[in-house]
Amino acid sequence: MTGKTLRLVALLLASGSTLANAAPSVELKDPYFGEALYYAYQQRHFDAISRLDTELVQYHGVDEPLLDSLNYHINQAEFSVGDFELGYRMHQRAGRAISAVIEGNVPPAVRNEAIYRLARLLFQTQDYANALHAIERIKGELPPGMENPIAFLKGQIYLVNGRFSDAEQIFAALEGRSGYQGFAAYNRGVTLFALGRDAKAAEAMDRAGGVAGNERETEAIRDKANLVLGSRLLEKGEAQLAGKYLERVRLDGPFSNRALLGAGWADIKRDDFKHALVPWSLLFKRNVTDPAVQEALLGVPHAYAQLGLYGKSALLYGSALDKIGSELDKLDASIDSIRQGRFMQALVREEGRENKDWVIRLRELPQTPETFYLMELMASNDFQTMLQNYLDLEDLRIRLASWSTDYAAYNDIIELRRRYYEPLLPTIDAQFRKLDSVIRLRMEQRERLDKKLNKMLVAPQPEFLATAQERISKERIDALEKSLKGKRVDADTLHRVARLKGAILWNITTNYQTRLSEAFEHLAALDKDIAALQVTYAAFVRTRQAATQSYQGYDEPIRRLALKTDNALATVNTLMARQGHLLEVMAVNELVRRRQKLEEYQVQARFALAENYDRASKAKTQEETLRLNEAQQKAAANAPATEQPAAQPAPAMEQETK
Repeated sequence: MTGKTLRLVALLLASGSTLANAAPSVELKDPYFGEALYYAYQQRHFDAISRLDTELVQYHGVDEPLLDSLNYHINQAEFSVGDFELGYRMHQRAGRAISAVIEGNVPPAVRNEAIYRLARLLFQTQDYANALHAIERIKGELPPGMENPIAFLKGQIYLVNGRFSDAEQIFAALEGRSGYQGFAAYNRGVTLFALGRDAKAAEAMDRAGGVAGNERETEAIRDKANLVLGSRLLEKGEAQLAGKYLERVRLDGPFSNRALLGAGWADIKRDDFKHALVPWSLLFKRNVTDPAVQEALLGVPHAYAQLGLYGKSALLYGSALDKIGSELDKLDASIDSIRQGRFMQALVREEGRENKDWVIRLRELPQTPETFYLMELMASNDFQTMLQNYLDLEDLRIRLASWSTDYAAYNDIIELRRRYYEPLLPTIDAQFRKLDSVIRLRMEQRERLDKKLNKMLVAPQPEFLATAQERISKERIDALEKSLKGKRVDADTLHRVARLKGAILWNITTNYQTRLSEAFEHLAALDKDIAALQVTYAAFVRTRQAATQSYQGYDEPIRRLALKTDNALATVNTLMARQGHLLEVMAVNELVRRRQKLEEYQVQARFALAENYDRASKAKTQEETLRLNEAQQKAAANAPATEQPAAQPAPAMEQETK
């Protein structure tokens, strides 16, 4: 498992994700920390926080934390807690975790990195004043590779706090650094516009709009810079120059619709109605739910009307009315669908966890009309924050519901264990008690032997090391001497008895050192057997305890956990209902606003349609009259001079009529 975790963290570091800062820059030596990083990279912040919190609690709870493998990454781990909590939008806890590192006894580079993370956290939570206070505390040695990110964040904080001159200087310095050209130039342009230096701001925006690169972020900032600059020039009346920048925006980018609309209006301001039809005709064919496309529905027939093609204009106004009516029906269906709760069902789709662009694809699904007009709302920061909170609550609800069902399974497992072990344990305990008494006896005997041998090192006692045969022989000789005592025995017999006794004592005395060494060797061998026996004994005790503990003492904790889970599930359901209601209210308000705008377009289109029908009818009548006059003039020019006009008998007809 460790090898897999290390490979996963290597992929994390190579991916260049935002969590790369949280990953250790040295070889990973704690697999549990790597597991937390892996879950964070998968956007599973709940799992990442729970695992890393557990690891940190264990680290701070051990007697010698320096021996723990997490000690190699403890600073990164403390940072990562704040990062994960920030990713899970636990801003208060994330701030406390990072602040704890700042206030600790850490090197200047580590403290500056912690201050940077705290300032970034405050900036993301829109606490701009405290973010400014934090970022200005960075002094001294900077962490390797963090100079540019710190400078860019400082410029952004200065910008939102109104310190435009300071921000402009920072972004000007960052323009020449790799990876920051487009972003620094764009932000510099914003600050210069705020300072009223429009000419310099336009130059900065022009550089941002022309930055090279095919990365997704670079293309997006390039399109945004061109759109902003073109829109400002259009507002100032510089239509020719505005069209130049608006035409730079990619046709397949997220800002293409607004750029095409602006390019058309730039041509309209120059009275080039024919050229305005080019971008508007492209926009006319796109998804009609976009506000820019809806405006183009009226812009295209307006341009045709200005070109004098009133019939074409009237037809397009009629087509626009049909589309607007269809969209109004969609809006009504969307509002009804949201009020029936289908909007929230669409938002919690599983695709949201697998594909970051799932929200965009929702508009293409016919079974989700509630999302047709909500792309702009759903892309806003406030809505996304509320939506993520709702999705996190949904994820937590699923977990709690799963845990509620798991408790019954745990109770079943515990009951099965109880039924299996309880009949076996009495017999095992009886056998164990017998074995335990024997083991204790042998241990006492060993202790006595050890004490005797240690005493014999100081006060030799050879008779204690006599063999069994020698002891038997000595006892027989002693008995023989006792029996001969007081009897008449010849000297030769007594001499032989004494000689036998002396031979035995001689062997015992002369072999004492050898026998003592062998006794210690046997005792050492006995110690090995006893150590193995103790290991087996301890294993049995642990197994016996584990068997008992596998089913005893769980009923009350499980009951309390089940109660807590049920209470938490009820709280989550209440919060989800409130959060979902807020999202639905936001969505309905947005749809009502869009509906009112479409109704305005509908009124304008109806008046324009009637006006262009009148103009087309008048033009047709004038054309027919002109054609008839031309025909009469041509017929009169070709008629003979002697013939009377065909209208000559008119007085006779008048006479008859009278």
